[in-house]
Amino acid sequence: MGKRDDLIAKYAADIRTTLSEEPDMALLEKVTIGCGPSIYDADAETVAASDKGELARIRDNFLRRKLGLPDGPDLDAGIAAVMDRYGRANRSKYRAVVYYLLCRHFRREDAYS
Repeated sequence: MGKRDDLIAKYAADIRTTLSEEPDMALLEKVTIGCGPSIYDADAETVAASDKGELARIRDNFLRRKLGLPDGPDLDAGIAAVMDRYGRANRSKYRAVVYYLLCRHFRREDAYS
């Protein structure tokens, strides 16, 4: 297995333990690949849920651009719901898992078809 495969396995294990659910491995793999080289950088691999600037970048760059969602308060509410579900106290919120959960939350899995 390569480094990316190891990371996908790590993210799948995180979903299983943190969220107690079986991940859609095809979607998780596509989302992880879509994150690009950020998954290989320890700082960029995780999301700081308390950083308003980072949450705004997720809203603008991922939800609006990648998923094609219209801007509005439901985007911020969706991000908050995902962060609550993932666990606000959890300091290691993996970017690929957050994006995966946002895809599922907004039912936009087709963006990775």
